[in-house]
Amino acid sequence: MLIIIPYFFGGLKKFDIVLTLHQSKIKQFMKLIYYPMVFLLVFNLNAQETDLEKEKEPVKKFQFSGSVDAYFRQNISGPNGADAISPNTSFANLNGFALGMVNVIASYQGEKVGFVGDLVFGPRGEDATFLSEFLRPDGNSSIVNQLYVYWNVSDAVTLTFGNFNTFLGYEVISPTANFNYSTSYMFSYGPFSHTGLKADFVITDDWSAMVGIFNNTDSTEFNLNNNYTLGAQVGFKDTFLNFLYGRQGNGSLEPTFQVDLTTGHDLTDSFFLGLNATYNDTDGSAFYGVALYPQFQASDAFSIGVRGEYFAETEGGAGAIGVYDTDGDASVIDITLTGSYSVGNLTIKPELRLDSTSEESFLDNDLEPTKSLTSFVLAAIYDFN
Repeated sequence: MLIIIPYFFGGLKKFDIVLTLHQSKIKQFMKLIYYPMVFLLVFNLNAQETDLEKEKEPVKKFQFSGSVDAYFRQNISGPNGADAISPNTSFANLNGFALGMVNVIASYQGEKVGFVGDLVFGPRGEDATFLSEFLRPDGNSSIVNQLYVYWNVSDAVTLTFGNFNTFLGYEVISPTANFNYSTSYMFSYGPFSHTGLKADFVITDDWSAMVGIFNNTDSTEFNLNNNYTLGAQVGFKDTFLNFLYGRQGNGSLEPTFQVDLTTGHDLTDSFFLGLNATYNDTDGSAFYGVALYPQFQASDAFSIGVRGEYFAETEGGAGAIGVYDTDGDASVIDITLTGSYSVGNLTIKPELRLDSTSEESFLDNDLEPTKSLTSFVLAAIYDFN
C-alpha cells in the first residue's frame, strides 16, 4: 500500500515516495503473473504425467483393409474370343471383361504380438493359391492368401509363424502394390507364398536380415512330402538379396536354388527406378531374368511407368515360354507401358503390353504361329482401409 506522508514529517524525500510507489507496482504485477504461472506449471506437469502414462500403455490396433479389382483385356495382334491367347504370366490373362479378386485383410497389432488374416475371392485369388485345391480337393482354404502370427521378441528380432507371401521379387499378389497390372515372367514363376517359420533381424538403421524354414514353395496348407526349403535375406536400405534352397517335389528331385535381387530408388521427387533380377536352377533346368521399372509421377493423380523385362529358360526351365529350340532354350522380352490415374481410393490403369519371344510361341490374327503378341488391358482397382 502507498502511504503519502508530507515532506515536512521525518524529513521524507520525494525520492522515497517514488521508490515506494514503484515497489508497490512491482508487487501488484508479480501478483498478476504469479497465479497464471503456477496454473500453467501444474497443467504442464499433469499433461506430462498423462503422456507418460499413455506411453506405458500397450499399443493395440485392429485394422480392416483390402481391395477389389476388375479388368478388360483384348489382344491387338492375336485372336480373341474362343481362340484367345495370352502371355504365360499370372492373373491378367482372361479375355474380354474379367474379374480380378476381392481381397479382405484383418490384422491386429499389439505391443508385442499380432496376426494377419488375408482372404482372397475370385480368379486372381484362386491363381495365387493354386496348390490348395490340389493338396485338399475337398477343402476350401484356397481363399487363404496369408495367415500368420508374429511376436516382436525385441526391437531387433521378430518371429513370424504361418503362411505369408514371398519375400522374393519386385511384384506381389495384391494389385494395389504393383504399378503394372499384368505381371512379369519372373514373378509368375517364382514363389508366391511360404508356410513356415522365419526370423527377421534389424541389425542397424540400414542393415537387416532374415532366415527361415518353410514347406515346399506354395505348399501353403501342409507339407506333402516332408521336404523343407531354407530361405534367407540380407537387406541394405531399399536393396534386398534373397535366397531359397530346398527340394520342391518328391525325394528323387534335386534341390532348387534361387537367388534374387530387388531394389528401388527415388532418383528425383517425381522419378522412381526399380530393379529385379533372379536366377532359379534345378539340376541344370533353369530360368533367369532381369527387369527395370522406371516410373514418372506427372501429378498427384496421374503417373506413368514401364516394365522392361528379359526372361530366359534353359533345358525347358519352368515351361513359361512354351516353345523351345532343340536344346530346350528360349527367351522373351516383355515391354509393358502402364498409366495410373487415381480418383479417391479408385485407380484406373490402362496398359499396353508387347511380348516378343525367340520362338514362335503365339498366334497372329490368322491363327498362324508368330513370335510376338500385343495386348491391351484396362484395369480398375479400389483400395479400402
